[in-house]
Amino acid sequence: MTTTNVETEPKKPTGLAGVIAGKSSVGFIDGKVGILRYFGYDIHELAEHSSFEETVYLLWNGDLPSPPDLADFTTSLASQRPVAPQILDFIAAAPAGVTPMGLLRTAVSALGQYDPDAEEMSIAANRRKAGRLTAQLATLVAAIHRARDNLQAVAPDPALGHAANFLYMLRGERADSTTTRALDVALVLHADHGFNASTFSAKVTAATLSDLHSAVTSATGTLKGPLHGGANQRVREMLDDIGTPERVEEWVDAKLEAKQKIMGFGHRVYKVEDPRARHLRDHARALQGDQDAGATDLIAVSQRLVEVMAERKGLAVNVDFWSASLYSYLGVAPDLFPMVFALSRISGWTTHVMEQYADNKLIRPRAEYIGPDARAYVPVADRD
Repeated sequence: MTTTNVETEPKKPTGLAGVIAGKSSVGFIDGKVGILRYFGYDIHELAEHSSFEETVYLLWNGDLPSPPDLADFTTSLASQRPVAPQILDFIAAAPAGVTPMGLLRTAVSALGQYDPDAEEMSIAANRRKAGRLTAQLATLVAAIHRARDNLQAVAPDPALGHAANFLYMLRGERADSTTTRALDVALVLHADHGFNASTFSAKVTAATLSDLHSAVTSATGTLKGPLHGGANQRVREMLDDIGTPERVEEWVDAKLEAKQKIMGFGHRVYKVEDPRARHLRDHARALQGDQDAGATDLIAVSQRLVEVMAERKGLAVNVDFWSASLYSYLGVAPDLFPMVFALSRISGWTTHVMEQYADNKLIRPRAEYIGPDARAYVPVADRD
């Protein structure tokens, strides 16, 4: 009896998993050992020592600024925070029930109608637009939060840093240094992450030579999805559903038995703990004693969940897991979490879009056809 060795086709990746879709000098990720760098600078060093403004400067310029350059850049960014009053009126008049991210997506698009460089595609013009978009997104997010509670938008304070000003516009009062630093670190950690879904959608739009506002609108719409920017919102909802540390094992086992996804664990890139996670965890713990995040002890439930998921599945947490607790202790409502993500990721989006413009090629992948073979057309009168 003879046997024949039949070669099987290698399994094709789905969702472009593992596919190199382009070159970039912005961020380096090694998912096997948990490394993330922006232009060569390790994320742990940036989280310990940097600010959001310095990180944005790094992304846009490829290196860290000198003290005078950072001071000038911070002042410039702060001066660009005001948005057209018509956009604030649009936000205030939004219909009841509209999702915050849906409203933000439309407001971002509207910014382009009031930008003096809207259709100008020079390098200098795109840098100016990137500055305005990064500064103004914080103003939009805070205005959306306050409009939902029938509160008037708070004008930005140019004397405050980016994180401190956002919390001021959000709350109507200045935050303490611990709270401000926690948000600042979260913004640094979320600033860029390679060709993630929203960044890639921005690049695809930019590759058609559409304008920067259109590219960022594409990215904002992509971030709206629950498998991307909305994941940390789902984590908070999950923690509230569990309620207490004592319920974690029973809850996890029931979900695994039903083959349901447990949010905040595993990552398409990282095979170990997301390197950003521990910084978010530490700052969430620092804020826990001072903030009311509702009835659930988020830290206690989260820590027990980490232990049980390690035992059951061997999975480590991703960036969404601890950001849910941190954002909650910052006083942000769960359905606004994706907007806070956008508040940071706008810096990465604009960086990659400008990199795309600098060496542009239309992004046009092909699909593997799985439909029917060729068929003859039958006139409608002859069909059964």
